[in-house]
Amino acid sequence: MTPPVSELIDLLSLERLEDNLFRGQSRDIGTKYVFGGQVLGQALSASQATLKEGRTAHSLHAYFLRAGDIDAPIVYQIDRTRDGGSFSVRRVTAIQHGQVIFFMAASFQQDEGGAEHQLSMPQVPMPEDIEPAPAVPQKVLSTLPIKVQRWLSRQGPFEFRHVYPRDELNPPKRPPYQQVWFRLNERVGDAPELHRALLAYASDFHLLGTATFPHGISYYQPNVQMASLDHALWFHRPFRADEWLLYSIDAPSAQDSRGLARGQIYDRQGRLVASTAQEGLIRVVGDAGSASHVPAKG
Repeated sequence: MTPPVSELIDLLSLERLEDNLFRGQSRDIGTKYVFGGQVLGQALSASQATLKEGRTAHSLHAYFLRAGDIDAPIVYQIDRTRDGGSFSVRRVTAIQHGQVIFFMAASFQQDEGGAEHQLSMPQVPMPEDIEPAPAVPQKVLSTLPIKVQRWLSRQGPFEFRHVYPRDELNPPKRPPYQQVWFRLNERVGDAPELHRALLAYASDFHLLGTATFPHGISYYQPNVQMASLDHALWFHRPFRADEWLLYSIDAPSAQDSRGLARGQIYDRQGRLVASTAQEGLIRVVGDAGSASHVPAKG
């Protein structure tokens, strides 16, 4: 595997310290603090490691309490809240430097049949019909903060193709919705647990940023402060994170320096495989130097 993909797989493969205690490393991907998707994916990986065979995640609900330190590991403590006849529940607490930075509740279900329906996938161009995003010109890149330069110039583990691209450095005002095709850059193993953790990681990209669209602001602007407050994710159907998935996102409200965004994730056959929701901080400060710049919320 290429370094970006292998590093992500390693990042989601936690060290088991005790039956219910795990340790995960942190990675600097060009953000000021630990990327929220990293904590989400690691917490899901830790909880999945404590389950009975045959039970798969169907929902998780998480709160981000403190910014994570990219230079320190994170310890995940699992509470085996319930193991019933069909469902299991786990509570996960993430600790760094002796403080709780995140907690999550996740529910898992034994496979079973039942009534089924879904909303149709939006009619959009397929990923092959969309040109990859061009690189930011070096002349423009050199004018940006170092962290932003690293973020924009890095080759990450996922490829994203925007159906309606937006210039994040000079953002226009537009309605609060977008569609983004994404996939892991190369093929990985078949374990469903791995693909769910990968999707949890990727689901934090582009979600909250949709709530900035009507206001013509961007997380790249030095006076814009953005951070995840909570994150919910529901898994509906089997999928592979290394095959193209469509992230269809809308943001129905922004108020009180908070924005709400919702997403539906489809595979290329049009099956709805997952849904997301997130509320996050979106604060425009008067003094550009006083903003906490978190550029991972595209």
